[in-house]
Amino acid sequence: MLSRKAEDYLEAILNITEQKGYTRVKDITQALNVKPSSVVEMLKRLNESGHVTYRKYDGVTLTPVGKDVATVVKDRHDTIKAFLVIIKVPEAIANKDACIIEHELESKTIVQLKSFVNFVKSAPDYPQWLEHFEIYCKTGKHPCEEKKGKNIGSSTKPKLF
Repeated sequence: MLSRKAEDYLEAILNITEQKGYTRVKDITQALNVKPSSVVEMLKRLNESGHVTYRKYDGVTLTPVGKDVATVVKDRHDTIKAFLVIIKVPEAIANKDACIIEHELESKTIVQLKSFVNFVKSAPDYPQWLEHFEIYCKTGKHPCEEKKGKNIGSSTKPKLF
């Protein structure tokens, strides 16, 4: 099993390759904000494990096994980030948190999150409950309860964002 750090490298290599068509040590250094010596050390390990092909002056490419792992990690990241954005986490924070969470969740949880994200994104109109959630985040009060004149729960509910 790969470490969280190794998965991050594979995902970075995939993302860089998709953007530029190739990946070099300096690209990974910039993407992960690490030293070139750390990148070279990890690339040697990933090369030995069969996840990348690394040649000192030619850059790095993912092997089929490495690409499979990177694709799964990227899909997890994208799913979690999309979910966090749906629940109104600012995009930069959602991206950062997705990097952390993508390694920890069970695959069944990711499947359910992905289903939820796809369900929300495929809704024909902006769902009313999502609009209500936005109002709740801003006010701490559920708009349906205010319409009924009821006040369920504390009026001191915290604003989320």
